[in-house]
Amino acid sequence: MHGLLSFSRAIDALNEKIGKAAAWLILVAVLVSTINALFRYGFSISSNAWLELQWYLFAGTFLLCAPWTLKCNEHIRIDVVTGRFSPRVHAWIDIIGGLVFLIPMCIVILWSAVPFAWDSITSGENSSNAGGLIVWPSKLLIPIGFFLLLLQGVSEVIKRVAFLKGLIDGKAFEKGGGHGATPDAVEVAEATTGNK
Repeated sequence: MHGLLSFSRAIDALNEKIGKAAAWLILVAVLVSTINALFRYGFSISSNAWLELQWYLFAGTFLLCAPWTLKCNEHIRIDVVTGRFSPRVHAWIDIIGGLVFLIPMCIVILWSAVPFAWDSITSGENSSNAGGLIVWPSKLLIPIGFFLLLLQGVSEVIKRVAFLKGLIDGKAFEKGGGHGATPDAVEVAEATTGNK
């Protein structure tokens, strides 16, 4: 089990680094949107490439940050229903949900997304819009994002099983479920208020 926990920590570190880097795509998308609006309304200059770049950036943010969101336990949950249950019951719900829903869903999407992206890459697919961008980078994000989400799902199941076996503390995945409750947000709040 300790080898699996090391594997889980490696997945967590990978997805955290990728998620933190991908989060900057939001700023880039805002800047692209702003520049596009300024040129369109100020100079009557517009381009489909700018519009498509905005949704490429949004797709990158969503697909590459989803595993990090899962790692931080910030995804949408049904706490209204499960809030009264013990941490052990929560762990079982997460294990069953991971094994029955999350991991199989990622595998099914990967099964479809890999050939979908590969066909786009090999054909050099371009946008059907005049002046649009090449399409394959956005399609490649789908298998990459779901592969990372699959890895994170495996990591979360490993951590829940380790918690049930008493090998790790469950506080790391009890914190999530609310805005500002990620470990990073808690560390920043503690550093700024001096509470540790």
